[in-house]
Amino acid sequence: MDITLSLFTAFLCSFLSIKILKPLAEQVGLVDKPNERKNHVGHIPLVGGISTFIGVLIASVLWLPHSSELRIYIIASAMMVFIGVLDDKYDLSVRVRLVGQMLIASLMIFGVNAYIADLGDLIGFGGINLGWLGIPFTYLAMLGAINAFNMVDGIDGLVGSLSITTFTSLALLFLFNSDKQLATFPLMIATATFPYLLFNLGLPGGRFKKIFMGDAGSMFIGLSVVWLLATGSQGDNAAFRPVTALWVIAMPLMDMAAIMYRRMKKGQSPFKPDRDHLHHIFMRAGFSARQSLLIITILAVVLAGVGIVGELLNASDWLMFVGFLGVFVLYCYSLQHIWRIVSFIRHNVTHEQ
Repeated sequence: MDITLSLFTAFLCSFLSIKILKPLAEQVGLVDKPNERKNHVGHIPLVGGISTFIGVLIASVLWLPHSSELRIYIIASAMMVFIGVLDDKYDLSVRVRLVGQMLIASLMIFGVNAYIADLGDLIGFGGINLGWLGIPFTYLAMLGAINAFNMVDGIDGLVGSLSITTFTSLALLFLFNSDKQLATFPLMIATATFPYLLFNLGLPGGRFKKIFMGDAGSMFIGLSVVWLLATGSQGDNAAFRPVTALWVIAMPLMDMAAIMYRRMKKGQSPFKPDRDHLHHIFMRAGFSARQSLLIITILAVVLAGVGIVGELLNASDWLMFVGFLGVFVLYCYSLQHIWRIVSFIRHNVTHEQ
């Protein structure tokens, strides 16, 4: 009953927050404006991340056992969302964003002593323990998760669908480890994201006016993902192995890594926007935005499912790691031969018609 009430609270508070925040965002200019890279119509309120955080905040305070870890998480999340709102409003420099994100990540690392040091037996020669190097590794993981979910936010519904997939997968992993309390938390985040998804996609039937997640949302999601990964994959009572985490966040992680590599190979900044993400590829191949959303979400669910099944079957760490690298190489190959793939798909579609 408590789980049901906590999820209902997260959904309801997130939904009501959107209704309250939308007109306020329009008044203060917290909106996304069309430009050469953004072809949406009108000024879209950037309140998806704020509303998701509010839903999680209220549900956590009302229904989760109070602890120092929860208090520090709420404080860190509030600070991360605040920086994200400032970035959405004033377009902060990369340096300012990174400094703010690292300071907030320090609350997790040093406030609750949660960081990723044990990587498991990735190469088949025994467990890899980073020791104190786990601290800078966790900083990099935090920045990576934030940017991964930020970069995939290119078509309606994508960042919401991928984050829901990730948090639901983490909840299942905690449930399979008989930890219902920890499983409730990612489920609350996933549930609090649903109202954003409804508004972002205009469901049902275009009834709700569009909103965007904003950097506040991607920063909140990134912090929450790494926090849960550090909590779930480390320690003697870990709910899952670190290699499983790669599969759970495979789609946004691979998209970010491949794109940043391509940009640096061209001598460009890894943070420079372009139109070579996976959803751009599908749309250039002739798929609609909704079709691209469905295909990518299914791929993310399948990859997360592989990780969960591998965890349940206790597949060796090195086998799961090699499998992940194989999928990533295939993904990079596809991006490097984008026009061949597009031409092949178009040719076959035309031939069938």
